[in-house]
Amino acid sequence: MHDLNNLLFTLLIYIGSFSAGLLGSLTGLGGGVIVVPMLTVLFGVDIHFAAGASLISVIATSSGAASAYVKEGYSNIRIGMFLEIATTIGAVIGASIVGIISVNAVSIIFAFILVYSALTTFLKKNEHVVHELDPIAQKLKLNGNYPVGDELVSYNVQKVPQGFIMMIFAGVLSGLLGIGSGAAKVLAMDQIMKIPFKVSTTTSNFMIGVTAAASAGIYLKYGYIHAALVMPVMLGVLTGAFLGAKLLTFTSSKSLKIIFSVIILVMAYEMLKNGLK
Repeated sequence: MHDLNNLLFTLLIYIGSFSAGLLGSLTGLGGGVIVVPMLTVLFGVDIHFAAGASLISVIATSSGAASAYVKEGYSNIRIGMFLEIATTIGAVIGASIVGIISVNAVSIIFAFILVYSALTTFLKKNEHVVHELDPIAQKLKLNGNYPVGDELVSYNVQKVPQGFIMMIFAGVLSGLLGIGSGAAKVLAMDQIMKIPFKVSTTTSNFMIGVTAAASAGIYLKYGYIHAALVMPVMLGVLTGAFLGAKLLTFTSSKSLKIIFSVIILVMAYEMLKNGLK
């Protein structure tokens, strides 16, 4: 009976993680955003073990889905690698000031940023087609193109310094709150740097693994990586992410933005609730 319960528990975690991986892959948020609340609220898993399993699954998703997106021509590797410098700096700062800054205050501020972001993403009518060339983006060769149907559409990256600063903030959030901060990354690329939404989400997927890997080592050191929990979560998120990568080609940017906005609002509610505790 005990073995049967364990098997059922593992299967349910796999199904939940599969859904998380699918949504995380399509929206660029990474499955971790959904995995942590799912494990803690639905399955009563300790938040530290949930975050540990989530971080490992984020590394797996980032490696799995990102390779598919790079192959299909969505991810911009140059942008990803350039902005990863900023998020890593931020993650180190965030991890260093955990004891100094009130995580409650950060959660509340982040919740309001998320609500604003969800509304602006949802209300934005169309993709940016920016024709002006940004000298910094040109120098760093960040401009690119991505597939829309059967043709390649070019885009020009804007406001590189502002985007870089926002990425440091995303890294700080990641270090402080133990999240992949995919939301802040997508918003920095989409809203500030005027990168098309599908390129922003897929490039965020490419990046979150590096940010998660920086934190995962610390979780491993404290014994929060539990193999029996990590395995179904990682497999579920990974298979969901691969399916997401296949579906992205057929999904419209408009429906992606609606899904993204809804998930962001749920996250904002959770952050606000935790912050006010």
